[in-house]
Order: sequence, then structure tokens, then C-alpha cells
Amino acid sequence: MKHAVIFDMDGTLFRTDLILELALDETFDYLRSEEKWIGPTPIDQYRNIMGVPLPVVWNTLLPQCDEQTREEVDAYFLTRLIKNIQNGNGALYAGVFELFERLNQLNHPIFIASNGLVDYLQAIVTHYELDRWITATYSIQQIDTLDKADLVAEIVNKYELQDGFVVGDRLSDISAARANGLISIGCRFDFAQEAELKEADYIVNHLSEVLDIVSKETALR
Repeated sequence: MKHAVIFDMDGTLFRTDLILELALDETFDYLRSEEKWIGPTPIDQYRNIMGVPLPVVWNTLLPQCDEQTREEVDAYFLTRLIKNIQNGNGALYAGVFELFERLNQLNHPIFIASNGLVDYLQAIVTHYELDRWITATYSIQQIDTLDKADLVAEIVNKYELQDGFVVGDRLSDISAARANGLISIGCRFDFAQEAELKEADYIVNHLSEVLDIVSKETALR
């Protein structure tokens, strides 16, 4: 299959920051109403770990809670995220539609590999009609190891990819590219960390730059 491009979702294609605080506040309002949380919503702490699987999020933010409570919080948070997406409170980063259209015209298959859950990812894809361009969307929920490298490997193996790119904003995306012999493109967006980006083969400040990198690399192969 011709050079595929595998994208992360949160902080790469979708501006999670626009719905994150809303959903997190709503979730911790619920916890406060249940007398299971005292104090402000730990939004800054969440931003520091943005991009990790949700079970890790709740283990970090709610270390004092039992597993059942964390599962309840996880389910509630997901419903609030989806509702905010459906209400139009989120947004894609500038240039997503244009980039996808050009990649599609050049016959580069597009995939999503995200630490987000299946229903959450589908809400974004549906709301913005991204399935016009996307070959398939993969969630970390589909991988027992909760490892982004294994998730990308699923795509590589199923679609018999020989070459390609992983585009994302966190080290998990960069490491997943390296583990699967793909080129990593780090996005210097809202949740990116410079120390992690240094590990990427390329760094972009805008999605429009991705097409230039893909074109350059594919011309060399």
C-alpha cells in the first residue's frame, strides 16, 4: 500500500483543549456532588499527562479512589466529552480538511491511531465527517497492552504497510513510529513537550507542513 499516514487524534487533529476543561469540570462537579472530591478540578495535572490512556489518567488523578469509582468516572467523563463534541464545542486544528484532501488526491491512505476510546473517536469522525478520507480509525481500547506502538503495528500488519508516517504530538506517537519502522512527524501544538519532540524525525508547527514532508520523503523512495 502506498505510503500511509497515521495520525494521532487529540492534540494533533482535534483541539481537545476546547472540550477538555468543560468535560473535566463536569466530571469533577459530579464527584463533588457525590462527596468523592474536594477542591478545584485538577486541569493542569491532566494537561501534564495528556495523551496517556484514560485508565492511567484516573489512576493519576484519583489515586485515593477504588477501581469501581474510577470506572464510573471514566464512563461519565466519556459521556461529557461526546456531548461537548456533538454540541460543537470542539474544533479541528486549522488545515485538517485541506491536508486530508490532498493526501487523498495523492493516494496516501489515512489512518487514525489514538489513545482515545472508540465511542469518543467515532464522535469526532462523525461530527466532522472525516470518514470521507479516513481508511480506518483505531483506538487504544482495541489493544490489550495499551501501547501505541502495538496499536500502530496492528495497522501496519493488517494493511501490509511497507513505508509510512506517524503524525502526533507526544512521545508515544514518535516511539510508535520508530518501533514500526515508520517516519515520525512531531506536532508542536498545545500539549506537545519540546523534550519529546526532539525524538521525532521531523517537527511541524502547522499541519500544512506535513504534506511537504510526505512529498519529500516519498520522492526519495
